[in-house]
Amino acid sequence: MNFTRLEIPELILCQPKIFSDERGYFSETFRQDKLEEFLGYSVNFCQENESKSSYGVLRGLHYQLTPYAQTKLVRVLQGAVLDVSVDLRKDSPTFGKHIAIELSEENKKQILIPKGFAHGFVVLSNEAVLAYKVDNYYCQASERGIAFDDKSLAIDWKLNPKDIKVSAKDANQVLFKNADLF
Repeated sequence: MNFTRLEIPELILCQPKIFSDERGYFSETFRQDKLEEFLGYSVNFCQENESKSSYGVLRGLHYQLTPYAQTKLVRVLQGAVLDVSVDLRKDSPTFGKHIAIELSEENKKQILIPKGFAHGFVVLSNEAVLAYKVDNYYCQASERGIAFDDKSLAIDWKLNPKDIKVSAKDANQVLFKNADLF
């Protein structure tokens, strides 16, 4: 697996090596030892989640507060999404900045999102199935969100706004300036 630091260096692009032939392909999608060697610290995933959504569904921007904050390793099993991570760390030089990257079943890219970031995605294909590992259990009382369409974040979701579908909860999230931060 190859690891690359993105423009926000704590966000890590993970690209597995694909071994293909006429029968199909094989790939290691996760190696904790190699990931930790690259990061220089331990990550202990304890829960794995899966979601399926149709075209235009936007989920996010979500996060959990300390002590329930989560590191996530996100990948797409089917379809394609635009995956977005927003830096919520007040003392970070990239505070309030975001990275948007396409993850798909074709490119097999994954993104490691550390604690201190909000995360969201929008489905670009007819449907998409995502799987993501987390290093802390879900805690409803610690769950927070930020408005996906907050103009101060200037996120280009790559879809016509009329095609975006969000839950009632995500339609009523707070602006970035009012969010609980790290």
